Amino acid sequence: MPDKALLTEAKAIFDQASVSIEHYSGLLGQVQQLIVDNFGENGLYAAYFSLAALSLLLVWKLIKLSLSALKYMVLPAVGLAVIGAFFMPYSFTSLLPVTATGCSLVLLFKG
Repeated sequence: MPDKALLTEAKAIFDQASVSIEHYSGLLGQVQQLIVDNFGENGLYAAYFSLAALSLLLVWKLIKLSLSALKYMVLPAVGLAVIGAFFMPYSFTSLLPVTATGCSLVLLFKG
């Protein structure tokens, strides 16, 4: 069972954040009031925790996508362009767009 002081502190933090956000958009206050009217304070806490979990999931997916792009597109494209510039008569700058396109196709098909 969560500590009562922790819940009141979390509610104070969320209320302070919602006041600053509500300054820019009145929609949040309406949604918050709708949740409180239909589900009570516990429903509001559940909505906050669900929103936090979805935000963490979104951040995790963006980090995973960035690392995947770095691993399967950026590093191989630069490496292939360097190797191609060493063995072929083309410069690094002319080979990089070609290798980046090829590596982005690999990333696309890899999923």
